[in-house]
Formats: sequence, C-alpha cells, structure tokens
Amino acid sequence: MVELKVGLALGSGAARGWSHIGIINGLAEMGIEPEIVSGSSIGALVGAAYAADKLELLQAWTCSLTWKEIIRFLDPTLLGGGLIQGDRLTEFISEYVKDLDFNDLKRQLGVVATELETGREIWFRQGPVMEAVRASISLPGLFTPLQHEGRWLVDGGLANPVPVSLCRAMGADIVIAVNLNGDILGKHLRQNSTDQEKLTEGRDDDLWGRITGQVMSSLHTRKRELMNRLLGENRNVPGLYEVLASSINIMQDRITRSRMAGDPPEITLAPRMSKLGLMEFDEAEMAIDEGLKEIRRMRPALEQLFER
Repeated sequence: MVELKVGLALGSGAARGWSHIGIINGLAEMGIEPEIVSGSSIGALVGAAYAADKLELLQAWTCSLTWKEIIRFLDPTLLGGGLIQGDRLTEFISEYVKDLDFNDLKRQLGVVATELETGREIWFRQGPVMEAVRASISLPGLFTPLQHEGRWLVDGGLANPVPVSLCRAMGADIVIAVNLNGDILGKHLRQNSTDQEKLTEGRDDDLWGRITGQVMSSLHTRKRELMNRLLGENRNVPGLYEVLASSINIMQDRITRSRMAGDPPEITLAPRMSKLGLMEFDEAEMAIDEGLKEIRRMRPALEQLFER
C-alpha cells in the first residue's frame, strides 16, 4: 500500500501567525507530522522553523517576547519602499535558519513571495532559506522589499495567502491548509471595545504607542508630524500599519476563497484570531492556544480524513 504524503500550507496573517505553532503541536499530538510544508509571510517563518526542526526554539522565544524585544527589531527608514529597513529582522531570522539551504532541511519546504513589478507568484524551493523568508514577510509599506536576482519581491500573501498549490506541486497527496484571514474583523476597527479592554487591561501602555514612539525618536523633528499622520497617535484611531495590514487581509481573504475553490485542500483549519491585533507579536501564548483549540475543534474531521 502506497503511503500518502501529508502537506501543511501555512497562511499569512502577521502576529496571528504564531497560532501556526499551536496547529503544528496539536497535529503532532494526534500523530500527524506533515513531511511537506509551504508558507506565505508569517507562515513562511514558522514553516521554516518547523522544517529545520527548530519550532520548539521559536516557540520558546515567541512566548518570552515583550514589546521591548519587538522594538529592538525596528530599524525605521523613510527610504527604500518601507517604514522598516528589516536588517534587524533578518538577523533574527538568521538565528533559526542561519546558513541553511533548502536542501539542508529535515522536511520539504516551499516559500511564496510576490514579484512587485508584475504581481507574479514566486516559489522558493532551493537556495538560502533566510533570503526566501525575508522576501515572503516583506509587507508592502511596512518592510522594505527584497531584491532577488534583479527582481523586487514583497509579501507572499499578496499572490497566494494560503499556498495549497505549492504544497501539491511539492508532492503532497493530502493538504491541511491553515487560513488566518477567515475571521478578519480587527479589534481596532470595531466600535465595541469590550474585547480590547480585556486584552489591554493591566498593561503599562499600548504596544503600538511604544512602537510609534520608537519610530518617532529616530526621525528628525520635521518628519514627525508626517509620521504621526501615517502611524496614528494612539490605538483608538487605526494607524498606517493597522489600515494597511487589515486592508491586505481583506484582499487576501478574497484571494484565498477564490484559489481554494479552484484547488481545495482536504481540510481547512481556521483559528479564531480576530481578537488578536495584527501587531501583537507579544501575545504568542494566546495565539498558540487558539491554534491548539482549532485542532481540538477539528479533531473529528481530521480523524475521519486520516482513517481513509
């Protein structure tokens, strides 16, 4: 009897992508360990750690992450096509995939990026893993794009938010897709602030306010008024990142629905992540827990799928 290959397609979704860690852990508890993984944006980062057998290290780091650590990765710029240069972020990625080539990984990995000039979907399946991940997480307007072989590349979620097609092209017979954009109404755009109050209770200050302050302090005085308008002075009014990322997530949800209709996975997992802000990378424990909860909700369907 031929053993079917299991693939895992990890979708884009900024800080909500930490839920991918919970998804992978939950699948492992069921004895399901995909040998093929594809990722877009934050899904590429988590997927690379999983393929390199370094997911446990990534999880430990994310759960210890504070707003101070997040700020440490910011290197603001008004040049180069983004607000953040991304060099410090690249240094962080290198801690998990430094000097690794796709051929060095324990599992097959595929990473999606988008060519800025044409909108064409670019698949990384060979070469340096770090370069592929950096290209895939380059959210337009926030992180500067990456130049690769004469092309400027940006976030993979613009072309293929949940890369099921890449998983199949890599040989997966069964594809488990993780869509983080199915529950996209952000808490910062809701008039009802009950959930926000619960989430922010007891925190010294709002994370985005601190990030904005860090960006401001690095700029000359004449630029600060412009940046205030771009970033937003507080979280009661959405700033640049929230508007940009939320708008992109709406677009990605529509793209995902369309692509999955034409190439459906065997099962789709959709953690309930709307209560988590897109920039709340310091809420990894909550995100991971939501990933585990989704596995528990979908366990009957998963068991039925793998009983075939």
